[in-house]
Amino acid sequence: MDRIHLWVVFMAFIVLLSVTSAETVQVREALVQFLQKLDPGNNPGEENWGWNMSSDPCIDAWKGISCDKSMQFVKKIVLDQLDFTGVLDAVSVCSAKNLAVLSLNNNNVSGILPDEVSNCTRLTHLYLHGNSFSGDLPGSLSRLSNLKRLVISDNGFTGGIPDISRVSGLLTFLAQNNQLDGVIPKFEFSNLEEFNVSNNNLSGSIPDVEGHFNASSFLGNPGLCGEPLPSACSPPPPPTEKKGPSSKMYLMYLGYALIGLILVSLIAVKVIWKSKNKKKEIAKKGSQTDAKKDKISSSTSSESKRGGNISEYSITSVESGMTSSSLVVLSSPVVNGLKFEDLLRSSAELIGRGRHGSLYKVTLNSGVTLAVKRIRDWDISRDDFKKRVHRIDQVKHPHVMPVVAYYCSRQEQLLVYQFQENGSLFRLIHGSQNGQLFDWGSRLSVAARIGEALAFMHEGLKRDGIAHGNLKSSNILLNNGMEPCISEYGLAEVNNQDQSFLPPNDIILDKASPVNNAFKADVYGFGVILLELLTGKLVQNNGFDLGQWVNTAIREEWTVEVFDKTLVSEGASEERMVDLLQIALKCINSSPEERPSMREVSAIINSIKEYEEKSLSSEA
Repeated sequence: MDRIHLWVVFMAFIVLLSVTSAETVQVREALVQFLQKLDPGNNPGEENWGWNMSSDPCIDAWKGISCDKSMQFVKKIVLDQLDFTGVLDAVSVCSAKNLAVLSLNNNNVSGILPDEVSNCTRLTHLYLHGNSFSGDLPGSLSRLSNLKRLVISDNGFTGGIPDISRVSGLLTFLAQNNQLDGVIPKFEFSNLEEFNVSNNNLSGSIPDVEGHFNASSFLGNPGLCGEPLPSACSPPPPPTEKKGPSSKMYLMYLGYALIGLILVSLIAVKVIWKSKNKKKEIAKKGSQTDAKKDKISSSTSSESKRGGNISEYSITSVESGMTSSSLVVLSSPVVNGLKFEDLLRSSAELIGRGRHGSLYKVTLNSGVTLAVKRIRDWDISRDDFKKRVHRIDQVKHPHVMPVVAYYCSRQEQLLVYQFQENGSLFRLIHGSQNGQLFDWGSRLSVAARIGEALAFMHEGLKRDGIAHGNLKSSNILLNNGMEPCISEYGLAEVNNQDQSFLPPNDIILDKASPVNNAFKADVYGFGVILLELLTGKLVQNNGFDLGQWVNTAIREEWTVEVFDKTLVSEGASEERMVDLLQIALKCINSSPEERPSMREVSAIINSIKEYEEKSLSSEA
């Protein structure tokens, strides 16, 4: 009996430990600090609210806090109408990484809304109505990719409205009764359910609201005009007519012209005289420049032989006689005025080699860092290459890396991109990204954004037959806001595509329909990326092995075993992970004709994401 009694006590202790392993000590400490800064004059944590280090926010039910079903993570903080007079400490409150809802309505919280609010990466609802906030709205709001409801009405916010149109799932934006100024950015009005910017200092023309909102959403802004307001925007004033000059003015202008002619003649004589003396100097400088180029060519060639990384497109490898105009700069403020010689004079580091060429990191003298892709073994004419680059440049999407400049000769094709310091999706998935958290919500958002961007490019370039051609996680780069961007779109030529990238059935189909096959190969590549996001496993043999392993696991009815253990341990929704797994398997179907289009894939992933967000909101 004693043994049975001890065993029961031991098991009870183990169960108690598993129940109490909720938010970490660091998170509890941060949340206590967050509450103390909300009301610095009092200590609300002592008013039988919890909110202290001797209790747990989930198990001991701190006031205003709701947790997930497993009582592990804080999901919702609602502290409305409590007369708080302090400031919002976003750094502390966002330490609760699973926080989905933050509501501080009808208090007297002051100060600014900090940039660090973007650290709440899973935030879906932010309610700050009826406080005393001031200052500009942070641009980091646009990085809250999961945000659905943003209510900042009845405060003292100033400055312009950030461009949060990139938050594609936004349903509510209420900012009435503030002091906001500037123009109204373009929102996705077709998605919005609530929108109000009345009683501010906004000006300019109202964007097309597509009939979704009436004048009440815009009243009280004297500078606003256009539908749905009754005040139409004034057309630009016509150019004023100029009266012809009088006879006296004709004489005065004639005198000025004679004086100018005399001065120009004197200057011309002086210039001609000096030009004769400088001809020899110019010729001498030209010979010195040629010698310098020969020296650079020699050094880069020798460096290449030594195998060093500081080697670049050597001058001897391109056609002779190139000029500074040979580099075509597309519309980009990053590299305005860039010339080919600027690339040659800049330090370059070889950072990757692939089937389609080499990639260099080039730092200009101005400090701007570029990525230069040097394409090899591409049998394409200069005219076709230029047309291809310009056509891709016409179909722009915020999650597709644009080409900022290119160079094309008989022997050389270079594409210039803005360098992305945050690395690739491959590094983020496989753990070499400085231990950065990559939770389920973030992975689902990445899948949705890549899918949407790829679908957009497919639809825009379908008639041109330009697919990506080499889609993989290492070609998905992370921009400054850690949002995914597809790189190197359209660099794989359809008629000379690297067939080792394609599944066997794709190679057979390629002979009959190369253009259609290229788009189906993109769908396959996207499916492999989805498997990487779900399993966390490295891709081998172009994803064939990974796909076979996943299909085997499903047949053996141990589907859960395929998912990344990091996702399982965080409590990610198994139902939604299975849904995403199913669409991934459709994408890697062995029959290319059975694969869905990227538009269909994108729609399904967005519905999964929307359902996930609704579930988080209801749990909160």
